[in-house]
Order: sequence, then C-alpha cells, then structure tokens
Amino acid sequence: MTRWLRPTLARRVLAALGMAFLLVWLMLLAYEFIQLQQETEQHSGVQKLGTALSGALLKLERPDQVTAAVATTAAWLNTLRHDANQLPGDLVFELWDRHGKILYSSRAAKDGAAAQAWTASGGDFWVYRQDTAAWSLRIAEPKPASSATLGGLGRGLLPYLLIALPCVLVPLWIAVRQGLRPLRLLAERIAARPREDLSPIGMDPQYAELRPLVAAFEDMLAKLRSRAQRERAFVQDAAHELRTPMAVISTQAHVIARTENAAERQQAQDSLNQAIARASHLTQQLLDLATLDETAPAGCEQADAAGLVRQLLAQHMPRALARRLDLSLDAPDALHWPLEVAAFQSIAGNLLDNSLRYVQAGGCVQVSLRGDDSALTLTFADDGPGIPEDQREHIFDRFYRGRGHDAPGSGLGLAIVRQAAARLGGSVRLVPGLQGKGCGFEARFPQSRK
Repeated sequence: MTRWLRPTLARRVLAALGMAFLLVWLMLLAYEFIQLQQETEQHSGVQKLGTALSGALLKLERPDQVTAAVATTAAWLNTLRHDANQLPGDLVFELWDRHGKILYSSRAAKDGAAAQAWTASGGDFWVYRQDTAAWSLRIAEPKPASSATLGGLGRGLLPYLLIALPCVLVPLWIAVRQGLRPLRLLAERIAARPREDLSPIGMDPQYAELRPLVAAFEDMLAKLRSRAQRERAFVQDAAHELRTPMAVISTQAHVIARTENAAERQQAQDSLNQAIARASHLTQQLLDLATLDETAPAGCEQADAAGLVRQLLAQHMPRALARRLDLSLDAPDALHWPLEVAAFQSIAGNLLDNSLRYVQAGGCVQVSLRGDDSALTLTFADDGPGIPEDQREHIFDRFYRGRGHDAPGSGLGLAIVRQAAARLGGSVRLVPGLQGKGCGFEARFPQSRK
C-alpha cells in the first residue's frame, strides 16, 4: 500500500489530468447553464408549445373540439413529464371563452379568478397567453430550481467526459512512461558504476528537457574528478614535503644517540630542532588549508581589522629585529569591518611570514590597511628579491616554491592566502614592491560583506 501511495511524476501527471477534466466539466457546465438561461428567457419551451397549440386550435370551429384538444394535449404532455421525471411539476392549461368563463383547467380550479391569478404569476412560472375572438388560451410551466438544472446538465455532460478520459489517458500514460525511460536508464547506469568510478556517463538523451540534467551531472563528475586529482596530488606533495624533515629528524636523532662528541651532539640537536620546527609549521599549514577547504564559512563579526594587524606585527617584531628588517604599518587607529577573524588572521599571518622569510637582512617591509565605501584593502610590500616574471603564474599553486633562493618553506603560504581570501568573498593579487624592487600582495574584501 505504501508503494502505491508514494508520490511519482507519473501519478502527478495523471492527477493533473484528472483535475483538468474536472475543470473542463465545470467550465462546460457553467457555459451550458448560462446558455440555457439565456435561451429560456428569450424563447421558453412553453412559448413554443403555446404557439403551436394556438395555431392548431384556430383550425377548429366548435368550442367542444377546442376544449377536447386542449385537454388531450395537457394529459399527453404531463404524462410525458412524469415518465421522464426530469422536470418539476405539471404544465397548467386553461381555456376561457370570450365571456370570461373557464372552459377547461388542468388544475381543476374552483373559480376562474384563482386560476387566472396563479397562471399570471411570472415569478416561478413561464406563462403563455393567447387571446382570440372566440377563446383565450393560457399555459404555465413551473421553472426548475437552479440546482436541479445544474444537476441535469452535469449528468448530461458526464458520459461524454468519461468517454473522452481513457482516450486522453492512455496516450498520455504511454508518453509519460516513455519520457521517463531515459531517467530510469540514467539511474540504472549510475547505480551500476563502482563507487570510485568518476568517469563520464557518456549518455546523450534524445529529449531536450533531459539534456541539462545530464550535462549538470557530467559537470559534477568532472568537478569531482578534478577534486580527486587535486587531493591525490596534495597528499603526494604533502608526503614529499614531510619526508625531508622526517628524514632529518631520524638522522639527527641517530647521531645524538650514537655520538659522544659534545659539539657534534649540539649540532645534531640544532638540526633536529630545525627539522621539528619545519615539520610542525608544515603540519599546521596543512591543517589550515584543509580547514579552509572543507568547513563552511563561519558568520562574520564586527572586528577591528587594524587592531588585528597591529597585534600580528607586534608578535613578529622580534623576528624582524633579529634580521634588522624595517617593519612598518600604515593604518588608522581602528578600522571595524565584518570579518571571519580566523580567515583574516590567516591571510595577514602568511603574507607577513613570506615577507620576513624572503626579504634580505636589512630590508624593508611596509604594511598598509585601508577601508572605504567599496572595500577593505590589506597590502604587504617589500624591497626584497621579488618574483621573476616566469614564476608569477604559479605562485598561488599549492606546494609551489620559486627558484633562485634558499629560504626554507613549504609552498603553502600563498595558497592558504588565496583560499582564505575567497572564503571572505575577496581576492588577492600580486602588486609592485617598494622603490621598484621586491613585490607586494594586495588582498581586497568588498563592501558587500558588511
């Protein structure tokens, strides 16, 4: 039973067809009722009957013949009405002579005045009256109630609709089943594929309405293939990057365990600490990148962007002083902006780390922060060695490290910056450095984030 009650497209189409037939029946019923009302107001059946009967009575000469003809007609027509059982009440026939005496009344009125008043009432009856020199004929027909009229018309239309329903239903059912067949084939083809198979479906449906669905599914598979390839490459690159510090840790731990020379042990200890720091930094960057990739953006909060940058520079000032770097900040005292704080700190932290890592000792690093009606702009610029033109296309790729320097790094910093900027609805780009040297990075976050 549950299976038959489950909603399907085919049942929905059939239900819509049933509703359409019901609406057609109601519209036809309303049309027929209005037409009938207009026709009966202009030319009621009693008018036609009276005209025909009056014409026949004119051919008769004796009053008894006229009376017999009216009485016979009244009996015959009322018998037909009773047998049909579709019209309310009886037809009332009355025949008067020229002196005002009633010759015949199908109601058997006790006096002419009562019969005349009844037949002259036009509220609930259609009335026909014909006066000649010899007699006066009056016929009254009861008006049926609107509900009875509608019921009769509805019963009359229903057989035609019942005949038409299967004639429409069968072709429609066949068309729906055939139309949904490509969907069933698509579902079967997908269900039969191994879980790890992300290859194209290779299906070209003949119906134009299904092509966007198949195209969207193919596009989704292409994105999943690209994502899987990036993840495999990411894992391989991460393993390769971690292998070097792990090898150094293993080697230096072995030296510390075996050597008795204090100088060699100290050197091995220093190398071990550097390798551990590098592995820890790389692990943290991998975690940051995975967090930016997988988690949904958190809600923005009003934060003091200038205070966050100022706090970050204060934390790294000892590192800058150790390398005699001129680290400066150009920003207002406070700049409140709706931010996902963790993502903003990740951008500023990685850009600052790159500047402190690659700028030569005694160099200059300038940080600026500006906010206006259009965007919040964070810029890091230095006078370091810069980035060669042939390497700029790949600087935001994961694990890409430029050539021509020996500074340690993982190649993930700028990839994290780009991902975090996109998470904030912004972008990051390479800009000129200081005094025609070095390079700069500008991150912009549009006002729409407010």
